[in-house]
Amino acid sequence: MKKLFIIEDDKKIREELSTFLSRNGYICEAPNHFENIIQEVLSKKPNLVLLDINLPGLDGYYLCREIRKHSDVPIIVVTSRNTEIDELMAMNLGADDFITKPYNTHILLAHISSVLKRALREMLKESIDCGEFVINLSRSTIQYRNREYELTKNELKVLTFLYENRGNIVSRDDLMTQLWDSDVFIDDNTLTVNINRLRKKLEEAGLEEVIQTKRGQGYMVK
Repeated sequence: MKKLFIIEDDKKIREELSTFLSRNGYICEAPNHFENIIQEVLSKKPNLVLLDINLPGLDGYYLCREIRKHSDVPIIVVTSRNTEIDELMAMNLGADDFITKPYNTHILLAHISSVLKRALREMLKESIDCGEFVINLSRSTIQYRNREYELTKNELKVLTFLYENRGNIVSRDDLMTQLWDSDVFIDDNTLTVNINRLRKKLEEAGLEEVIQTKRGQGYMVK
């Protein structure tokens, strides 16, 4: 079941929306306070955020931008503002969709389903779920505990190849072919340097013993 995080200050709308979406198979989180709303979104890790940009004492556009800085969670802006400028601002700040009030709840449901399906397709294409962390192929980063760490081109290739063969030993020869894919002689020590740098970067991020050395055979990840 997908989890939705609803940021809406109108109690009646919030409760009706939560009830409707829950009846349609979603788990809904709908807080009635917004003091630490960005941190709450990041800690709850929802599958999608419904964001009203007209909030008391808060700029919804600011929330959209700050959430997007730290997370790729899909965001649908739901608002009574209906100008093209508002829609353009929302999309430029990272929103995935824009719906104006009043809306038909079944149309909103269709939008939510569409955005979630698109996000899943993009995630499968652009990332690898490694359990504790995620490899973002398009950005050449790993994401762990809501933080991103950059990888070099070779580090990305090594880590991706190991996880594509997860649970199996990958020989040094296969890794070198994957890295350089040429008939040019590459010093075996170059691979060792790349592996050691990658291990150090993972450890600095808080991920220890990710890559295991199988003496005389190669490397593997679980």
